[in-house]
Amino acid sequence: MIVAIDRKAIESMYKGLAPKVKARVKRAVELIVEAKKRGGRVIAVVGSGPNIHEGVTTLIAELMHKGIIDGVSTSSAVINHEMCGTLEKVERFDGRAFGLDPEKLPSDGQFEVSIISKPLLERYQHEINIDMALYRRMRRVKGNTIIKVAGNMAYPMGLRTERLAREILALAKRYGVPFEQMAGYGADPYTMIGAGAGHNIPVLVTVPQLVGGGEVGLAVGDSISISERCKRIARIIDSADVIIESALALSQEIHDGPFELFTGHGIWADWEGCWTYSLADKKIIRIDLDPNLEKAWLQERKFKIVSSAVDKGLPKAKLMRMPFRMEMSGFARIPGSLPVIGDIGEIWPILATKVADELGVKLDFMCYKQSLTAGKKVREWIVKNVKPVDRERMFSTAKAQMKSQE
Repeated sequence: MIVAIDRKAIESMYKGLAPKVKARVKRAVELIVEAKKRGGRVIAVVGSGPNIHEGVTTLIAELMHKGIIDGVSTSSAVINHEMCGTLEKVERFDGRAFGLDPEKLPSDGQFEVSIISKPLLERYQHEINIDMALYRRMRRVKGNTIIKVAGNMAYPMGLRTERLAREILALAKRYGVPFEQMAGYGADPYTMIGAGAGHNIPVLVTVPQLVGGGEVGLAVGDSISISERCKRIARIIDSADVIIESALALSQEIHDGPFELFTGHGIWADWEGCWTYSLADKKIIRIDLDPNLEKAWLQERKFKIVSSAVDKGLPKAKLMRMPFRMEMSGFARIPGSLPVIGDIGEIWPILATKVADELGVKLDFMCYKQSLTAGKKVREWIVKNVKPVDRERMFSTAKAQMKSQE
């Protein structure tokens, strides 16, 4: 077992849920288990930040290994972080006091240096030019040691990822595959891209989430065309019986996409004879902290207010008198949608444990709410065990994969 599952922590989190949330979790478990038992497919559509911090992406990788999750749509920021090992320890210090140009620092003036092992540091010296004198000087500076999403702005890991992204892009274009797939060939098995590449499970960045991750985001966007990406994402969604959305914003490409007929603009693609699909019969579970999602969903169920706003051509925010995010519209109108209002750090481990138990699947990894002792231990485990992309393994695996397809 990789990370011992703390049943007491799971039960404690479950007991702390409100009755309505417990009922929604129970229904979500039923939907997933019913789909898997009849041979159906479950996909996850996840945003970045919280999903990385809470260990959710690592848990999703485990669920991919165990045949529970069959596809993933995510952000380019997540790809960036997974390429660096998901979470890392860094030392944050005052960049201005250190002597760095204040105009080139973030607004808080802070800079970060990666805390990495000597073997990895020596390996990366063969890949990029690391200024070891500068690195050692940064490591000696007094600062604040924290665990954070990996490969963001810390030296040298952030820089290494930027440079590696360009190599991966060239390879992806040469072999005609998405950037995410090529990066996955060298990624850790406990990343979503690594699990996807290992099991031939699609992991793709959504179009509205292409902007994150610096050079990685640009390379992801450049690896295949926007039209091709939209079609591939639509195919993943169409293949799913159940869709789990987690800490996600800007999900228009799901609820209002160019090939979707039920709530989206797919009518014209269909009119022109293109392939289309419908969300009409899909079960969509959305884990979200925003209580307005629940309000919008209930108002649509009881009074068809969202549909009425669409019919009348009125702004939904004014008609409903509440802050209204665009993705609420499609979600509320889909008959099989189910909001679960809660912390993903609590909902995911509870959901995954109950689904696995019902399916008779033994999980070897579990995440927990990061404020718990169990959650802190998992974050430390991820830092220690989930490794950055292995460049040489990526090259050799890509070559072997493509040769087998000739």
